[in-house]
Amino acid sequence: MDLEAFLRLLTPPGRHALDDAVKLVAEGADVVAAAAALRRTHDAALSSAALTQAVLRRRAAAKFGADAGRMYFTPDGLEQATRAEVAAHRAARIAALGPPVRVVDACCGIGGDLIALARAGCAVDAVDRDPLTAAVARANAEALGLTEVRVRTGDAAEVDPRGYQALFADPARRRSTGGRVFDPMAYSPPWPEVLALVERSAAACVKAAPGLPYEYVPNGAEAEWVSFAGEVKEAALWCGALGPAGLAPGARIRRRATLLPYGETLTADGEPRRAEAGPVGRYLYEPDGAAIRAGLVAEVAELVGGHLLDPQIAYVTSDRYVATPWASCYEVAELLPFSVKRLRAALRERGVGEVTIKKRGSAVDVERLRRDLRLAGDASAVVVLTRIGAKPYAVICTTMRNRAVDA
Repeated sequence: MDLEAFLRLLTPPGRHALDDAVKLVAEGADVVAAAAALRRTHDAALSSAALTQAVLRRRAAAKFGADAGRMYFTPDGLEQATRAEVAAHRAARIAALGPPVRVVDACCGIGGDLIALARAGCAVDAVDRDPLTAAVARANAEALGLTEVRVRTGDAAEVDPRGYQALFADPARRRSTGGRVFDPMAYSPPWPEVLALVERSAAACVKAAPGLPYEYVPNGAEAEWVSFAGEVKEAALWCGALGPAGLAPGARIRRRATLLPYGETLTADGEPRRAEAGPVGRYLYEPDGAAIRAGLVAEVAELVGGHLLDPQIAYVTSDRYVATPWASCYEVAELLPFSVKRLRAALRERGVGEVTIKKRGSAVDVERLRRDLRLAGDASAVVVLTRIGAKPYAVICTTMRNRAVDA
């Protein structure tokens, strides 16, 4: 979809075509049948643009809820857009600088973050270098009735954040040929340009991929890893007036893990601590991915009164059951040196026909192992594949305890 085709969707005939496409998609029509039906009433270009939007709206509901039905998207823009709950979490922290907060969104994409910022009470000037993406963001602000938003086409590197109370930046992390970019130096704009914007800002928040290495976090910043419903969504860097207060002596950065929608958070300053390792206990805990990314596994181990199975692997074990939102808990039935034959025999002895396989520190092909086990039975189990020292092990767990979350 190009800019001209998108702008046609904003006209009365375009809205009519989009309404028709949304109805067809909701009724379960496949893409070929829906396209044929649309072309009986609308021209081919408008039909294609409308059908693309209808399909994207349906996919976007997982991130944007009811708003998706009024919004517009591009495939890459939707892929990178922040989930609404995560964007709202960040926007609330920025808005706490004091109402009204003037924010420049230097890489606005299709507008997911500017929507959250505006709803939190911020006045937002948004920029995106791609004319189509900027037009989509502008249309989304208008569709949702956000009056304190201005969107223009421009280069993020040329933004002057000194006229604003806060900068927000979400550099593009997808290649023009498709696929994600993991190297911050290949972001658009690249990492040095992002940090140059941060240095000129009174307060800044930068969204990055969850795998961002610590060495890319600027001195004096807080790096926050956020997970939603157990899945790590992003890293966010908080700098300047939005950064950490009172860092521990000698600490370069603060590390934070946040669990949404629960609102739980853990923090620590400086380099991650090493947790002690020891023998397997009655329970095995799998820390949330945000805690792992933030280097807070030792803190999770303390919460459950436990230790690591291996100093290098983020599985915690304890003889105590502690209900915590920071880890999933499994009751250990058996620990055995890994071999397919031994594991198959142990599971068959327990009558296990359904198995959930988890692994960390293991090179085993999970799907091949599942086939090789050839299980039959009425019981279920969780099998954790890991390494203790140099040796591979399998931990058979018969009970999975859900995370405890305050109501």
